[in-house]
Amino acid sequence: MKKWSNVAIFGREGTWDIVVKEGKFESIKEAGTSGELDGETVDLTGKLITAPFVEPHIHLDTALTAGQPRWNMSGTLFEGIECWSERKETLTFEDVKERAKQALYMQIENGIGFVRSHVDTTDPDLTAVRALLEVKEEMKDLVDIQLVAFPQEGLISYPNGMELVEEALKLGVDVVGGIPHFEFTREDGVASIQETFRLAKKYDCLIDIHCDEIDDEQSRFLEVVARETIHNNYQGKVTASHTTAMGSYNDAYAYKLMRVLGMAKLHFISNPLVNIHLQGRFDTYPKRRGLTRVKELDANGLNVCFGHDDIMDPWYPLGDGNMLRVLHMGMHVTQMMGYQELDRSLRFITENSAQALSLKDYGVQEGNSANFIVLDAPTGYEAIRKQADVLYSVKNGQTIVERKPSELTRHF
Repeated sequence: MKKWSNVAIFGREGTWDIVVKEGKFESIKEAGTSGELDGETVDLTGKLITAPFVEPHIHLDTALTAGQPRWNMSGTLFEGIECWSERKETLTFEDVKERAKQALYMQIENGIGFVRSHVDTTDPDLTAVRALLEVKEEMKDLVDIQLVAFPQEGLISYPNGMELVEEALKLGVDVVGGIPHFEFTREDGVASIQETFRLAKKYDCLIDIHCDEIDDEQSRFLEVVARETIHNNYQGKVTASHTTAMGSYNDAYAYKLMRVLGMAKLHFISNPLVNIHLQGRFDTYPKRRGLTRVKELDANGLNVCFGHDDIMDPWYPLGDGNMLRVLHMGMHVTQMMGYQELDRSLRFITENSAQALSLKDYGVQEGNSANFIVLDAPTGYEAIRKQADVLYSVKNGQTIVERKPSELTRHF
């Protein structure tokens, strides 16, 4: 039994005492009311506890390959895909495992407890798929991983693309993905979405589609995803990732689209670090920010979350697995900088992402598994303002990460 006393809990007022027993939240009571308990007590003096960060969108198979075999000099999505296609020629099972684990260690150290990773299936040998399935099993005591069968070079346009995605699902991949805007034609893109739903229903799995990751205002596959979701009674099980073209839609069309998106109960994942870098590359001035309409989607009751997307790969040369950096950029670019917006912003990398991943047993609630992190800040506002360190990360009641706050001595 262990007590974490005098804690702030994200989303609640006041300070609390949390008792953890046998890997569960045994009790959560107002500070000072739980009495003396046998076992260890950690006094957090008002530090903030929240459920672990959730990484809803990452590519572990491509992580740490920036500059291999060459750098993406144009900074575009399309050159990134070309670079990765060249890097795939030298891909090995151990290569993928080693890099993925390095990236996961970064994420775990930064308080991430749940990860959804897309894995490229446009490889006849499915090398990365097989490697990440093994990583998922080997690291399950530290982090929970969902894998998405992602046809990077097209479900329809890549030779045997559909068969490869289905084989990945048979091997044990959790979610089916797609990339309709990269297919050869709009007709191919629509067909790829329909096939994605067919496979999802056949294997009873969730859907997460890279959708309209382009500045083209005529890229309108999001409406097709919404329609197929409604027609297949798949509401709440579908995620649209990126949807950056939505930032270029005219307002009349976007207004009309909101109704359909609400009916479909889609989840949205925005990747502000990567898309502020990739998008607007064909603009002179003014340059588009290249993000989806996060603020408007959120205001319309749709579930929106933020992801990192890439860590040092052909699409993004930086990254360290720190979700607070992602959140910081996202709140700036979407102009959600009011105090209340900032104070509540941790939801974009915690509970909202957990909802998109359909996580159960998630949250700081009595009876749930004791999965949580402690941030070196008293409030959500201070956590994002300070880019607060993760002082503790706890999984099933066991501390897996502990960090001492940095020290500063002033000589003035």
